[in-house]
Amino acid sequence: MSEYLLVVEDLKTYFPLKKGLFGQKTGDIKAVDGVSFQLRQGETLGIVGESGCGKSTTGRSILQLVRPSSGSVRFGGEELISMPHAKLRSMRNQMQIIFQDPYASLNPRLTIATILAEALSVGARQEETNEMRERVLALLQLVGLNPNHADRYPHEFSGGQRQRIGIARAIAVKPKLIVADEPVSALDVSIQAQILNLMQDLQDDLGLTYLFISHDLGVIKHISDRIAVMYLGRIVEIADKKRLFQQPLHPYTQALMSAVPIPNPNQKKDRIVLGGDVPSPANPPVGCAFHPRCSQAMEICKRVRPQELAIERNHAVACHLYGSPERSDH
Repeated sequence: MSEYLLVVEDLKTYFPLKKGLFGQKTGDIKAVDGVSFQLRQGETLGIVGESGCGKSTTGRSILQLVRPSSGSVRFGGEELISMPHAKLRSMRNQMQIIFQDPYASLNPRLTIATILAEALSVGARQEETNEMRERVLALLQLVGLNPNHADRYPHEFSGGQRQRIGIARAIAVKPKLIVADEPVSALDVSIQAQILNLMQDLQDDLGLTYLFISHDLGVIKHISDRIAVMYLGRIVEIADKKRLFQQPLHPYTQALMSAVPIPNPNQKKDRIVLGGDVPSPANPPVGCAFHPRCSQAMEICKRVRPQELAIERNHAVACHLYGSPERSDH
C-alpha cells in the first residue's frame, strides 16, 4: 500500500475557448497544466500563488467537481479520474471541501441544523436518523458554536461563525481529506487566526489531511507542513515550509517571499518587483511560463519547459537555473 493518501500526476484541466455564432472551438484555457504532487495522511500541503494561477481549479479537479482533461488522481490507491460517477459518489464521504465565501456557501433558506443534517444524511443509515439532532448539536460544539443556535438561519451569524458552520459541514461525514479553498481570505485578520487554530485542532483530533489553498503566504506559513508554489497552472517549486522560507530557489518564489512584510520596521528588505503582466492561460509562453517576467531568464527558458528537479529530499524546483547546461554561461 502506498505511503501517500493522495497522489496527483501530470494533472491537466483545460477549458475550451469558443467564439462565433456556432461556438466554434478556437483553443483552450490551460487552467491546470501538468501538476504533480503527493500528500501523506495527516499532512497539510499549502498551495500558494497569484490569483488566476490555477490553485482553486487544482483543488476542484482533485475532488472531481471539475473533471480533469488528463492525468492521474489516486486517492487511497484508487484512480478517481476514470472512476464511474456511481462509485465516485460513494467516495464523497472521504473527500470534502471548505469554500472561500462563508456568505455564499450556505443556503439562506435552511437553518443550520438542516444544513448539517443534510450533510450527515449522505452517509447515514436509516436507523441513524433518530440520532441526527444529537450529532448536529455535537458538531456545532466541536467547532466552537453554541448548540442552542442550531435553529437559526445563516444571516444571523457573523462571517467567522458561518465559516465554522462550513467547517462543521465538511467534517460531518468524517472525511480523510479536506480541500480548503481560501477558507479565511474573506474574514478579518483577527478572525483568520481563530479559524486557522480551529482547523489545526480538528486535524490533531480527527486525523485530517488538508490541501490548503491560499494567496496569503503568512496564512500558508502558519498552517502548512509543505508548500507548493504555482504559476500559470504549473507548480514551480515545492518544499518543506521551513526550507522554502529560508532558501527559496525559483525566481518567482523569491519574488513572492520578498513581498512578505517584516515585523521590524527598522529592518530593511530588498523587494523584487516583477515586470510585465501574468500571461494568459489561453496562450501561455513556450518553454518556462515565467520567463517573460524573469530577470534571470536564459535562452533555453524560451524554448524548453523545465522539468521538476529534486534539489534535496524534500525540495524540488522546476527551473533551468538548476541543472541546465546553459547555467554556466548565464
